[in-house]
Amino acid sequence: MSDPTVPPTPPPGGPAAGSPPPPPPAGQSDNRQLMLVLSYLWVLALIPYLTEQRDPEVKWHARHGLVLLIAEIVLYVALFILSLIPVIGCAVSVLWFLVGIGILVLHVLCIVKAVGGQRFTIPYVSQYADQIP
Repeated sequence: MSDPTVPPTPPPGGPAAGSPPPPPPAGQSDNRQLMLVLSYLWVLALIPYLTEQRDPEVKWHARHGLVLLIAEIVLYVALFILSLIPVIGCAVSVLWFLVGIGILVLHVLCIVKAVGGQRFTIPYVSQYADQIP
């Protein structure tokens, strides 16, 4: 009969309990998940864009995150200009809130897809990201 307090021995040829994890495949960095998340956190997308030159997947997400940031800035500037018009200023303030919530949801969706190993293309935005070197 075996003692329940003694852990089972690892199978032969398998990793030992204290051994380091296997290295990532060629072209991938150790902190790939972090870089994928940073790719969609607004200006922090510059970190993976500038540091992860070997991983094409991280580079793709970083480019899309930067183009999404630029599109958001353009959208917010347009909303600001519209809010200066006295007649529609109140309606634009409600629109400003809804756009902000929508952008936040879009970022979360992009992060979840990226960490899951998928790509999420954003209509009218992703086409510009593919033009960035």
